[in-house]
Amino acid sequence: MRLPQDLLESVQAEIDKVERRRLVQAAAQISEHYQSGDISSPAVTNEAQRAAYLAVRFPATYAANRRVLSEINDRVPEAHISSLLDLGAGPGTALFAASEQFPALQQATLLESDQHWLALGKNLTGRSPHSAVSGAQWLRQDLRSGFACTPHDLVVISYVLGELASSAAEGVLRKAWGCATKFMVVLEPGARRGFAAIHAARSLLIQIGANILAPCPHHGSCPMAAAGDWCHFSQRLERTSQHRQLKGGALGYEDEKFSYLVASRDSIAAAGSRIVRHPGIHSGYIQLDLCTPAASLEKRTVTRSHKEAYKQARKAEWGDAWKDSV
Repeated sequence: MRLPQDLLESVQAEIDKVERRRLVQAAAQISEHYQSGDISSPAVTNEAQRAAYLAVRFPATYAANRRVLSEINDRVPEAHISSLLDLGAGPGTALFAASEQFPALQQATLLESDQHWLALGKNLTGRSPHSAVSGAQWLRQDLRSGFACTPHDLVVISYVLGELASSAAEGVLRKAWGCATKFMVVLEPGARRGFAAIHAARSLLIQIGANILAPCPHHGSCPMAAAGDWCHFSQRLERTSQHRQLKGGALGYEDEKFSYLVASRDSIAAAGSRIVRHPGIHSGYIQLDLCTPAASLEKRTVTRSHKEAYKQARKAEWGDAWKDSV
């Protein structure tokens, strides 16, 4: 996966405003901050760091958002998403992903507390050929102190909850769900802390009547959490040469790990189990680690003798749904 060409050009125009020496330094500072796990202060605080974020983090968070939003299309192909509310929007990442995923999108509202991200986001979205993106409404509001919102088809909270105290996160979730008329997406980094935020969000959403559409194939207790593990997935994205240089990587791609939830107003039948690890490819068989509708973790061995199932297992990837009837 990669950024659409028009978005890539808009992002590059912003990056080019900062001289390379400052950009390299800022990229290292952002990386160090994220690796420290410090959430007491923001990782991005100045122009150079915002440009570096666009270069090294924006493509990854876009890819994760796009992957998660595709779950709505996969599970509910007839879903019509015409309005989006993005809480803690940053530079508008979720909006860009949603505009590519949902062609019927007509209206978007983005809430962001940082005036610099607001200005940058308005600049990026204003260049978009998508009318829903270029005409998006940006509002300066701090989620921690409460916020106002009107009903939208889809509400997204992306890479935000893990930075909030648990009481504040609960307040945001309750308010956000009240504004979601069809779906709500919550997305966090695929690490223990990110999963902890997702796990807490899942429990609350089930408690207040939401239906979990993905990734969970059940509404029971999370077997991953019970096992002391964390449920997360991965999305591969292409790196530009600049991206590789700033991150000091030799590969032409990177894998963004994330944890997520998609909640729905409507009750929709489970798609089957969920593949929660990379499939194990062996001689003559494939082994799948599944989270099942019975709220349990199971290993499923698919042998070459089961021709159709084996064919499907060969195509299966970490994070895919797996129909037990295959």
